[in-house]
Amino acid sequence: MADAQDEMECRECMDLLADYVDGALPKHQAELLEWHLEGCGPCVAFVRTYKGTVDAAKRLRETTLPPELKEKLRAFLKRSVRQ
Repeated sequence: MADAQDEMECRECMDLLADYVDGALPKHQAELLEWHLEGCGPCVAFVRTYKGTVDAAKRLRETTLPPELKEKLRAFLKRSVRQ
């Protein structure tokens, strides 16, 4: 069990989430995050939503924009930057 100095707050968990989901978080930090998740329903819900979003994004296929749409988007962005 982690001592008070090692306890994580929700904000810290969110900062580590991308590395945790990717499996890139050092073991000690991953264990602390998992320990926090055992007692924090809101963070568990957030992790589930985050993982679902990552999974959905991975399933998206890359598509090529039609040239006319690409030009309209480019013009829109230029106008937005000027404002």
